[in-house]
Amino acid sequence: MDFNVKKLASDAGVFFTRAVQFTEEKLGQAEKTELDAHFENLLARADSTKNWTEKILRQTEILLQPNPSARVEEFLYEKLDRKVPSRVTNGELLAQYMLEAANDFGPGTPYGKTLIKVGETQRRLGAAERDFIHSSSINFLTPLRNFLEGDWRIISKERRILQNRRLDLDVSKARLKKAKAAEAKAACEGDAVPDFHETRPRNFVLSASASALWNDEVEKAEHELRVAQTEFDRQAEVTRLLLEGISSTHVNHLRCLHEFAESQTNYYAQCYQYMLDLQKQLGSSRGEILPGTFVGNAESTSPPSATTSPTTVAAATIPAVPTIPVVPTVVGAPNPTAAAEGTLNPNEVKPPASGTRKARVLYDYEAADSSELALLADEMITVYSLPGMDPDWLIGERGNQKGKVPVTYLELLS
Repeated sequence: MDFNVKKLASDAGVFFTRAVQFTEEKLGQAEKTELDAHFENLLARADSTKNWTEKILRQTEILLQPNPSARVEEFLYEKLDRKVPSRVTNGELLAQYMLEAANDFGPGTPYGKTLIKVGETQRRLGAAERDFIHSSSINFLTPLRNFLEGDWRIISKERRILQNRRLDLDVSKARLKKAKAAEAKAACEGDAVPDFHETRPRNFVLSASASALWNDEVEKAEHELRVAQTEFDRQAEVTRLLLEGISSTHVNHLRCLHEFAESQTNYYAQCYQYMLDLQKQLGSSRGEILPGTFVGNAESTSPPSATTSPTTVAAATIPAVPTIPVVPTVVGAPNPTAAAEGTLNPNEVKPPASGTRKARVLYDYEAADSSELALLADEMITVYSLPGMDPDWLIGERGNQKGKVPVTYLELLS
């Protein structure tokens, strides 16, 4: 090992001298070269860019991989320059468990069939999540990380060099100032007329010699100051160009941010489509699995499509399970089942004696025939059910008007 004691001692001396200089600057006891306002703004902008880039990078990593142990593992693989092993997503793992459970319970049973359908959807969701993480890592995380580990390190290095050049410049200014003060003092002593009776002639000769020495010291300090000023100006220009390049960094990060948002949009669009397909599959088999069961709807932000059947729309909601009053069957009374199947005569339907419920209309609904009741959004109606009636329909009353109404257009109130 090449151990240079002289260099070590020199570096230690420089470090100690600059530490003293920093302390004197903080205390206002030493001169400090100030940078111009534009340069200070560039420095503040660069520091802000670095700090916010670190925070955005860290939080995006947490968003894409919430497991801290997995993040540490990926970090180690990256530092070792090794490929990160493929990891099963939570959705894919859930899909695996559901499919295994379906095989155990019996793929032909209603529960087994549903487990298979939901499991396949979870597998597709997990694959979409994997693609989203991969694209976001390449298009968004990698550019941010490259800035922090590449461009910012270069900027930090040049800023440290500029700081050292400024300290050298301030030392040269202080040295020149002291040399000029000593030269002026020596010149004043040399201009005085010597008194040979009281002062030895030798002192006068020494004073003249000291004045000449300080004159040489001033010239040397001025030369060092010119060199230090030139090096400081050159380094300031280099650092300024790097700091102005932060604008290009912002443009690059803006493009990466657009790509990240596009990847996220595609990911959620895929998930939405997969869930719609799953809802259609579950809705088509709902009558087989839960015959005669009515499920009330949760409030939605958009009305059902005109081409979508009430059964499919009802299955696509995430409802609560309210209890709907049912009109009892009375001997001799009109057959309510026939009425519910399309031959409903509003005048023949009698509401239950008690237990009718209020409902708020979510969307406008246009009656398809005379057996249905047209609805207006936000109005209040009274609803009840009939024995054997299609669970996706209710009997609605508004004043003297009666008719069938689709459940998916209503919010049942307690």
